[in-house]
Amino acid sequence: MIEEILPPGVAAAEAFGDTAPALLFPAEEAAIARAVAKRRSEFATGRACARAALAKLGLPPVPIVPGPRGAPQWPPGVTGSITHCAGYRACAVARTVDVAAIGIDAEPTRALPSEITQAVAAGAERRWLAEIRPADPDVPWDLLLFCAKEAVYKAWFQLTGRSLGFADMLTGFTTDGGFAARIAGGRHQAEAGQAAALVAGRWLVRDGLAVTAVTVPVTGGGLERGRDDRP
Repeated sequence: MIEEILPPGVAAAEAFGDTAPALLFPAEEAAIARAVAKRRSEFATGRACARAALAKLGLPPVPIVPGPRGAPQWPPGVTGSITHCAGYRACAVARTVDVAAIGIDAEPTRALPSEITQAVAAGAERRWLAEIRPADPDVPWDLLLFCAKEAVYKAWFQLTGRSLGFADMLTGFTTDGGFAARIAGGRHQAEAGQAAALVAGRWLVRDGLAVTAVTVPVTGGGLERGRDDRP
């Protein structure tokens, strides 16, 4: 599923739940030593997906420990992103000679609580939601907005080591599976280095899941869509 919205050069693996206990490296065990059972299961399956994706790049299994703010720490020469939600875990990785950063996110399809939508959506986005919901009610547009901003945040953090708030991104969607997010503020734009002020990605809603992905190419202006006309 996630592979459908990722470009060539990016390897991915996914799991629809935790079907069997996944083995962890000692460093990973230490990182979640105090975690509850649910967190341990999703963490372990996410790491299993990560190692499966790395294997597609021809790389051996290695520990993927959480770093600053929980971001996965990848082996040298690799960038990637992990996401997990109820019933789904996925990972996407690439060599840094091909891709500078990746962000993926997934959520079960549902309407967001109004207070979360208010926190995620800026004024223009709220007006767009008010128009698109009755016109295309089968798509959870508010949830996709949340997922898109989460994916952009993950890629941005890989590039800069800095955070973005929901209000720092203004996002627009196309009905054919694309989205673009404009990073607000000159300070944020300067921090990005390789990332342009306007970044783009792909989305997919199927089988009860909303999935988003962005990839930052090593050369070029910004985050590209994950199809053949890139980003």
